[in-house]
Amino acid sequence: MTASDETIDRAEVFVVGPDVDRYSWAEGMTGQYMANIIVKLTTKGGLEGLAGAAMITPHGFDRATGETLRHLLPDVLGRHFGERERLWHEMRNLGTPMVPQAQSLIDIALWDMTARYAGLPLHQLLGGARERILAYASTPLLADNTAYIDYIEMRRDEGFKAIKFHCWCNPLRDLPLCEQAANHFAGSGLDLMLDVEQRYDRASALAVGRRLGDLGFGWFEAPLIDTDLEGYRELKRSTTVPILAAGNTWLDLQQLNAALRLDSWSALRVDATICGGITPLRKIMALAEAWGLTVEIQCWGYTLTQAANLHVMLAYRNCRYFEQPVPYPAFEYGATDVIRTDRDGYVQAPKGPGLGIGIDWPAIKKSTILHFEV
Repeated sequence: MTASDETIDRAEVFVVGPDVDRYSWAEGMTGQYMANIIVKLTTKGGLEGLAGAAMITPHGFDRATGETLRHLLPDVLGRHFGERERLWHEMRNLGTPMVPQAQSLIDIALWDMTARYAGLPLHQLLGGARERILAYASTPLLADNTAYIDYIEMRRDEGFKAIKFHCWCNPLRDLPLCEQAANHFAGSGLDLMLDVEQRYDRASALAVGRRLGDLGFGWFEAPLIDTDLEGYRELKRSTTVPILAAGNTWLDLQQLNAALRLDSWSALRVDATICGGITPLRKIMALAEAWGLTVEIQCWGYTLTQAANLHVMLAYRNCRYFEQPVPYPAFEYGATDVIRTDRDGYVQAPKGPGLGIGIDWPAIKKSTILHFEV
């Protein structure tokens, strides 16, 4: 392949709205529509790079990320796939804020392309710290406490060593569930976490957080709005349970460093498909390592989203868990290679070059609601 063959000369965007089960994560929330936005970049020599990101909205599938890519992709054409850092810096400051998933998709597709060119799984190109990582089952909202206990039993029998509850986000219902689950599974070795989607006030967060510490929970996620750094700092100082933000608001390296200086969280939480891609996530991993912290990376989305984040987790050592969205089928639409937790509670590294995920293009095209080429 010549230098000319290594420049990008084609980009395709698919916004996919499949007919799959839809879930919710809080009291009063209807089933959410999860669009799968896929970018495919191709060089003159035929080398491809893929990326996928989920856009989750009520009432219908969102097309915003796809439309934003119309304005970004023309600047990618004619560029070498190795210009990831340069392109990321250029897209950080375009004058008007852009949908962050759009920038992330371009960066991830470039990394996928680079690893395919090298003939390596992406995690090996990024650092290759390990080949597997423990997973936790990330639940949807269920009907009642009994349903959660039964669900945890099922996932534990499948091999999971950790479970994170998405529940009502109402402390009067959430805390009794956590107490019942902790008592029921005491001594089983299960690590339990609670995510309440930024829906508590400070008083409720403090009361629940203190009790979760007594119960030995693995972490308490998103009790407050992400921007309430002072509230998070006081909560972290007043409880023993590890405190995490939601990870959808503080995306920039400088913002995260400022939050760490305030001692607001016990670990960082971000997603490669939201924070700008793998290029900035690598910097965030290093920042957290310098502070002696983990980055508990999000993976809620379709298989391509999961894969991009998993490869970063496997390239570094300062992440404890892979977030496994369950039930599986709704999150696997359009993928011929899927990521599932094994009987020992781990997810394994994808084997193929790049992201290592095969795509069922007929299924993708069948459910595409927006498609264009640049």
